Amino acid sequence: MKRVPSTARSTPSCTDSFPLWVSSGRTPSSAAVAGGREERVTRSATGGKRPGFMERTLVLLDVNTRSPIRVLNDNFLSLQLDPSIIKDGWLDFLSSKRLVTLARGLSPAFLRFGGKRTDFLQFNNQKNLAKFRGPGPDYYLKNYEDDIVRSDIALDEQKGCKLANHPDIMLELQREKAATTQLVLLKEQLSNIYSNITITGTIAHSTERGRVSRGAQSEPKAAYRELQGAIEAKHENDRIESSTGGPGNTREPSQAVENCCAFTHRQHLNTVVLWGCGAVVVLDKSLDKLYNFADCAGLHLILGLNALHRNPDNSWNTSSTLSLLKYGAGKKYNISWELGNEPNAYRSMVGRAVNSTQLAQDYVKLRTLLQSVRYYHRAHLYGPNAGRPRKNAVLLLDGREQILAPATTAVANNSLKEPYYMDGRVNKVEDFLKTRLLDTLTEQITKVTKVVNTHTPGKKVWLGGLGPAWAGGLSNLSDTYAAGFLWVNALGMAAAQGIDVVLRHSFFDYGYTHLVDQNFNPLPDYWFSLVFKRLVGPRVLAVRVAGLQRKPQPGRVIRDKLRIYAHCTSYYNHNYVRGSITIYIINLHRSRKKIKLAGTLRNNTVHQYLLQPYGPDGLRAKYVLLNGEKLLMVDNETFPELKPKTLRAGRTIAMPPMTVGFYVIKNINAYACRR
Repeated sequence: MKRVPSTARSTPSCTDSFPLWVSSGRTPSSAAVAGGREERVTRSATGGKRPGFMERTLVLLDVNTRSPIRVLNDNFLSLQLDPSIIKDGWLDFLSSKRLVTLARGLSPAFLRFGGKRTDFLQFNNQKNLAKFRGPGPDYYLKNYEDDIVRSDIALDEQKGCKLANHPDIMLELQREKAATTQLVLLKEQLSNIYSNITITGTIAHSTERGRVSRGAQSEPKAAYRELQGAIEAKHENDRIESSTGGPGNTREPSQAVENCCAFTHRQHLNTVVLWGCGAVVVLDKSLDKLYNFADCAGLHLILGLNALHRNPDNSWNTSSTLSLLKYGAGKKYNISWELGNEPNAYRSMVGRAVNSTQLAQDYVKLRTLLQSVRYYHRAHLYGPNAGRPRKNAVLLLDGREQILAPATTAVANNSLKEPYYMDGRVNKVEDFLKTRLLDTLTEQITKVTKVVNTHTPGKKVWLGGLGPAWAGGLSNLSDTYAAGFLWVNALGMAAAQGIDVVLRHSFFDYGYTHLVDQNFNPLPDYWFSLVFKRLVGPRVLAVRVAGLQRKPQPGRVIRDKLRIYAHCTSYYNHNYVRGSITIYIINLHRSRKKIKLAGTLRNNTVHQYLLQPYGPDGLRAKYVLLNGEKLLMVDNETFPELKPKTLRAGRTIAMPPMTVGFYVIKNINAYACRR
């Protein structure tokens, strides 16, 4: 490999776990970052001439292709759903053909069903319809079957998946309901006081009994038509307003909701929903719906169990869990399990602490339960998880050997809960470009892995509940292109530091930190995730970078604005042979950066996947360009073709300012990637 002489010293920074690596024989780092910390290239490297502007932007890049520095889980990029999806009603829409298609695009992956509300979940396997007051569903279906809106109009017979195309009127009603429920959920999160949520195996309900209106009982046909007319009139009114600029007189659909009821029967999951004058009766199978979604999308479900269900002596009450296990076994649901969510925070939530000794006993009890149910006797059990590595979380992790000692096989992984980068006070796009913010993650990962490796060397660490902002995020900020810098950088940092799995919070939910919005449209972070999943494999490679560095000033940390990571290309991508390498680069500079492939990478054809914001909104854009083409779903079951741009061998990579790019080095036949 060609040596690049250097006279600059390495500048210390918060990212000491990513030391700068030059192609002169030093031990390679897990990832290399360049830009503000690039090394000075002497005049001999530029033919004896004083470097000009073009030379100052040049970065030399090489990758160690002999052996990987980390080997991650095949499901490295995985997903998470919050239990609040039961409360706000979106669980009923997980059967959407479009949602299942979008989730399937990110498989193989884990689907963790958990979060703050994990410890307020109760399982209820109701079997007797007579327990519910009021007229039964047959009463409504008897005379008005022709007016019923059926959400189940398609069935994938090959897999037995129950999929649906939901009518627009149902989605309009659900979005109105979710907007109201979101305020309640946000209040719970801010106050740290949560209400119970019931996850059902057969039938449950959520209503104030006796509040079903007369209109729902006597005239569902007319009520439904009134509501449908109000929604159609509002659409027409919006069209007139946009064309004339004048106000309209149309009544809002919400007014019609207050005055009438719409009746909907969903046959595919034996669900009947009555929307009526503030009362909603829901007879659903929430666990079945959740598993149907995961199974159809090719995701492996990890279900969080309530660890706060306690007996008077503070021991864990297993009654609800045992019923859940028996129900899942009877259905032959392939599920892995997790106990509790951030037990280090229980005192602040419910005024009750659970120490590591008690948690160890709870895990032994759960393993015993799993072994008592034949279908789950070899099921995976994950945990414990902890919040940010502050005092209580570190104490819990320090006591982790007490949990593992009596039941080593019970716990496969430690799940680190590092949920968010920023709080609601961050309200500018520029905040997503701050390198100090991007570097907070690696500091916290370092603290946790140090504790885990001290007590239980070899155990894997997962990063759960990762999202760009706390408390649901901010509209037109955490759901835009700008948030992708945090997301892609988090994936690169986590992989480089050996995090086995990263769970994105949330795939689909309330708020603005998800991958898919409430219109079932992919947001920028989804497209970043899809390209990552298609191109990036689990083997992490060391990156070597040499370039030019600004002169450091005393007391000033020069942080990195050009971040480069390298992996073997995904084996699931049949467009590339084994031995190919994928490099992904984040350019936070406000200027273009030129990157020259050196050493083993030079003289190889490169496929470029450059992701840029679409439209005049710039970094606030909610649409993404791939090599200049806008990314949009073709239909509910078809992704757009991810077409690469071919760069000829030896060509310099030009990274536009504030962009993210993926580059596949074809046919390099890297030894680390052939096995």
